[in-house]
Amino acid sequence: MSRLRKTFRALEIGDGGDGRWAAHAQALWPRAEEWMTDESRTAEGADRARALFETHMPELVPVLERLARQLDRPGGETFLTLATLRPFFSGCTQTGGDGTLLRNYDFAPDECEGTIVSSHFLRPVIGMQDAAWGLLDGMNDAGLAVSLTFGGRFVHGPGFTVLIVLRYLLETCDTVDEAVGRLRSLPIAIPQNVTLVDSEKSVTVFVGPDIPLTEAPDACAANHQHLPVPDDQERFTRTQERLSTVRATGTDVAAMLKPPLYQYAYDEGLGTVYTAHYRPAEGRVTYHWPDETWEQSFTGFTTGSRAVALGQAG
Repeated sequence: MSRLRKTFRALEIGDGGDGRWAAHAQALWPRAEEWMTDESRTAEGADRARALFETHMPELVPVLERLARQLDRPGGETFLTLATLRPFFSGCTQTGGDGTLLRNYDFAPDECEGTIVSSHFLRPVIGMQDAAWGLLDGMNDAGLAVSLTFGGRFVHGPGFTVLIVLRYLLETCDTVDEAVGRLRSLPIAIPQNVTLVDSEKSVTVFVGPDIPLTEAPDACAANHQHLPVPDDQERFTRTQERLSTVRATGTDVAAMLKPPLYQYAYDEGLGTVYTAHYRPAEGRVTYHWPDETWEQSFTGFTTGSRAVALGQAG
């Protein structure tokens, strides 16, 4: 099987006000702008997005304003609310236990930003960034880690892209229970499964625009929320097979790097782009690929870039 290569970058951006974040985000702007809905380009849509952000994430309003000034693009602040983006649907498998969060992120490699960011907006946070300041997964200095998978149902409603929700949880919460409490009142635009881990607890919850927050039977998640899963969806995503496997293997990195958890369907947007192994109580995360690893921590964050091979190990 041919190997794809993708470049991952690690950036330290502080509070986002000294130009480091802006230099990166401005370069991404042409692609980011394509994610905005027609509504978000109107004055009414911008006002609604700002009001939603002020209502549900007031602690981050000063950060939003600071980043929007740094981005300095028409519609930039509205984009950064992440309340007006077109829906995106990904794969992914994740599990938590014994203070560890382990996940595979499955998506189209070219559409994944691939930026590991160490920030200090409200507090120290490290995570895999997407959509300029949202997070696919991450951890904070209190020992809380979170990650997402798509919930498998193609419905869409008003609310936030889950990327900014993960950022908000890590910026404002210390524990799993506190984060789950906040999640209950946050409107989320498409169905998502969120796994949360601290030193005492691991849990997965189902959220979405059409359901109340529901706790999963355990801390594992693939790409469904309710059973039965339609046969054609299972053939395409193997979500039930992956969930059964990760339940059996637990937080085993080696299992994540092999089928069925490691996926090769890159042409369909369901290939594994990276594996993240968070140990939040230690403030450490290791990103894994078949041939390479990259560890980052609050005490030893290394900036730079790496071109890594995806797919079967060489």
